[in-house]
Amino acid sequence: MHMILFVLNDPDKLDELLDAWHQAGIQGATILESTGIYRRRPHLVAARYAFGFSSLVENQSKGHYTLLTIVPDEALIQRCLEATEAIVGDLGQPNTGVLAVWPLAFTKGARKEFSAPPQDDSTDEPASDPPSQEPGA
Repeated sequence: MHMILFVLNDPDKLDELLDAWHQAGIQGATILESTGIYRRRPHLVAARYAFGFSSLVENQSKGHYTLLTIVPDEALIQRCLEATEAIVGDLGQPNTGVLAVWPLAFTKGARKEFSAPPQDDSTDEPASDPPSQEPGA
């Protein structure tokens, strides 16, 4: 299992991105409104003297969306990345977004298919304990 975090730079692309993720096999996502330090503290050099100051502040106040989703394997990570770049462009370019992925050791409360690996029920015999070994044997 892996957690995918994606910070979407252009909030106008959210619905299109969610559709692409769904088509790629992502079954759900948490969406958070967010902003970054660059947008919170923009570089306004002598902006109070510049014409069009209000439009500069308006553009800087637009936030991001941060999406979180759990996926079961690396194949779905790759499909998610491809779907994302099909909508926002190459993530190596500025003003597209940031995608990060990390493995999850444990989840509880996530969709059932992500909770635990399936048990092998291929035999009808109950599992036996391994034979014990005496110390020094």
